[in-house]
Amino acid sequence: MGTRDGNAMSRRQALRLAGTGIGLTVLGAGAWGCTPEEEVGVPGGGATTPGGDKGGDTFTTPPPGTAPKPLWQQNAANDDLAGTHALTVVGDTVVVSGDPLVGRDVVSGKERWSRPGITVPGARLIIGGGTLYLASAEYDGDVVGIDPATGKETWRSRLGKEYEQPRPIAADDRHVYVLAGILEKDFSTPTNVIAAIDTTSGKIAWREQRDKGTEEYGITAAVVGERLAYTDFRENVTVRDTTTGRQLWTKKIGRSNHRRFAVHEDLMIVADGQRLRAFALAGGTERWSLATEEFSAFNDPQVLDGVLYASDSVRGMWAVDPGTGKKIWHNEDLLDTAAEAWQFTKVGGTLYGATEHDEDGGVHAFDAATGKLRWTYNDKTGAIQQWYVAGAGKRLAVMHAKRLYALPAV
Repeated sequence: MGTRDGNAMSRRQALRLAGTGIGLTVLGAGAWGCTPEEEVGVPGGGATTPGGDKGGDTFTTPPPGTAPKPLWQQNAANDDLAGTHALTVVGDTVVVSGDPLVGRDVVSGKERWSRPGITVPGARLIIGGGTLYLASAEYDGDVVGIDPATGKETWRSRLGKEYEQPRPIAADDRHVYVLAGILEKDFSTPTNVIAAIDTTSGKIAWREQRDKGTEEYGITAAVVGERLAYTDFRENVTVRDTTTGRQLWTKKIGRSNHRRFAVHEDLMIVADGQRLRAFALAGGTERWSLATEEFSAFNDPQVLDGVLYASDSVRGMWAVDPGTGKKIWHNEDLLDTAAEAWQFTKVGGTLYGATEHDEDGGVHAFDAATGKLRWTYNDKTGAIQQWYVAGAGKRLAVMHAKRLYALPAV
């Protein structure tokens, strides 16, 4: 590939330009080809492939650079509407958002329970105190709690008839936190509330009306001790007291964080374009900021075992000390071998990253100490949907389009 002055332009430089909206216009979307990957794994289907020893916990490590084969694979009702909350593992049960909502045994892949019509499309799988909280599929204002191990309903409450369907956004041992529109006489919802429902009594602990102009959707939330932190499509970062609901502080940032932000001790860490920014949960003071390369942007960060991991828009991978913002490592050599990872899990010394819609993607396995790519699993189905990954003991629960897999964490 060349520029007008005849100098070669690397794929990395081109991706940086693409991040500014210039690159693909100048170069054309098909300006380069991708190096084929070694085919690994098995294509789609519904078969179960046993693996490991009799207890299912000992696996054969594949040769370097080769991904392991799935231990089993099953069909899934995934609708790709629940974001990072589409796949979760609770104990030895893996649950996928969809209709029906299904729980499977992590070891065998066998269905443990199935609940058709239990929740709304795109329901986030919100876990708190061992209970899975969902918006009722009846659109009756109820919030439902079920046991992830059995699928049985164990809890139910509602916000009130004056509110539109409440949607859980976070939960802890004491409360499930919901967002709901305030119904007007014409059934419009120009304003909305955020509320906490007591998980013991089912009664409303508090409810606070949000500022006019705020939206009901695009909220990402997390509970950290006595603080409820959330971001939204309007590029706000907000923290409330979990006991009273009082807003402690709110700030504008330069980019919406509708998918994930990271938390570490007394900090919340957001991706804000070219920078990772850490704010004190107590008062909103900016503690540290870390810049990525020119013409690139950070993707959503995640803290695992005391280390923050994030990818960037030119396929770089970062490991950062979440307390100080100091770089631990930065792998810039993934342009031709990996895609941008957006969801991470860690087992032992290996970091696993699920990627976006990219033919170079799938589930990447990185050396957590160095960032070196060990292998990539791709099911070779050609499906363009994003990938999901969750840790499950010595296994990985992996989802792609309408397929659910278990991979050995090796």
